[in-house]
Amino acid sequence: MWGFMTVFNDILIPHFKEAFTLDYFQAMLVQFAFFGAYFIGALVYFLISAIAGDPIARIGYKNGLVVGLVIAAAGSALFWPAATLLSYPLFLIALFVVGLGFAVLQIAANPYVTILGPERTASSRLNLAQAFNSVGTTIGPLIGGYLIFHYFASSGVHGAASVKVPYIAFCAVFLALAAVFFAIRLPHVGEGEVRRGAGALKYPHVVLGVLAIFMYVGGEVSIGSSIINFLGEKSVAGLDPVEASKYVALFWGGMLIGRFMGAAELSEMKTANKQILLLAIPTAALAILGALRGWAIVRNYLPLLALCWALFQFGRALAGRTLTIFSAAIVLLLLTAVVFGGRLAMWCVVGVGLFTSIGWPNIFSLALDGTGIHKSQVSSLLVMAILGGALLPPLQGHVADIAGLQISYLIPLIAYAYVGFYGWLGHKIGRHGRRVDT
Repeated sequence: MWGFMTVFNDILIPHFKEAFTLDYFQAMLVQFAFFGAYFIGALVYFLISAIAGDPIARIGYKNGLVVGLVIAAAGSALFWPAATLLSYPLFLIALFVVGLGFAVLQIAANPYVTILGPERTASSRLNLAQAFNSVGTTIGPLIGGYLIFHYFASSGVHGAASVKVPYIAFCAVFLALAAVFFAIRLPHVGEGEVRRGAGALKYPHVVLGVLAIFMYVGGEVSIGSSIINFLGEKSVAGLDPVEASKYVALFWGGMLIGRFMGAAELSEMKTANKQILLLAIPTAALAILGALRGWAIVRNYLPLLALCWALFQFGRALAGRTLTIFSAAIVLLLLTAVVFGGRLAMWCVVGVGLFTSIGWPNIFSLALDGTGIHKSQVSSLLVMAILGGALLPPLQGHVADIAGLQISYLIPLIAYAYVGFYGWLGHKIGRHGRRVDT
């Protein structure tokens, strides 16, 4: 549900752009409201933890998840009055509230996953957890495109009204999930240690990691937000929104594949078992893709999967090294898309999903490594950096309005270049005397 809701914004942007006659900058305010809420929510959390002590340490990780789900449900419910009043600002407020709920979820869930096992395999666990998040981001564009552009859209009704039923359904599911998490038993790990102060800021690799998350999320969201319009450009592929949304699903599906591969590669299982999974996962993905979309798509996607497999071999199961190599691949893909255009540009941008897959879990685990009882506070800083998803898409939209959508992909290119730096060197800074990933 978390992934499903997040990627649903990529469907809302072109939908609202048409329904409210917006330019690119105004349409990208969808992401500004949603991801800006992450920043505000995480900032408030950080200030509370510095002044009064870590809230998660007081209420526990499970209750933190319940609170986040209830807030997300409230934001989803606000879509009904926004659609009734045909108010774009009210839609943005609703998205802001949903984002606040997700900020709480991020702060609670990510450190919890790293705590449930040794730090050396934290990247593997986060990749596995994020892989299931990617299940939602993969099916979201398919279901969302169908529901909003077809099923709930009717002649004579303003386009914005078609989002009513989906978001009321989201509200109901979030409340049901909150009830489930409240009722079930989860391990009580690391709760009860409440300290005041801003201890998380004493780690240089955390501060640099915050900027890495900012760039990573900003780059990923910029691409995801603009890809439908990009694929609709005559100089690229000239696809209609419904057909383009299927390639958005492939973009996010690449993240699903890459994260399952990353979970295997960065784990401590035997080398032979890793290699089996690194071949089995993309092979299964190709089979499913061929069955659903046809083998012509498979032929175009196969070289990207082969490159992904090869880069995992070069990564040697090291989180920092893998992050650097995959970020360099993204930079090259985006540069190719900017320079050449056409179907080559389309597949380069779609293929970015494969290589951005391990970015979030690897950055997060590298930044959390060695922070001890400050993990929740560090997590709040990293979640605060999701602000990149609020600021970089409008910046890309502004560049697109001036120079064209294809040129605007230089914005995420620069963002991923910094992510590569963090994997190469940034996560080592200030780690004197400790074993670091290379």
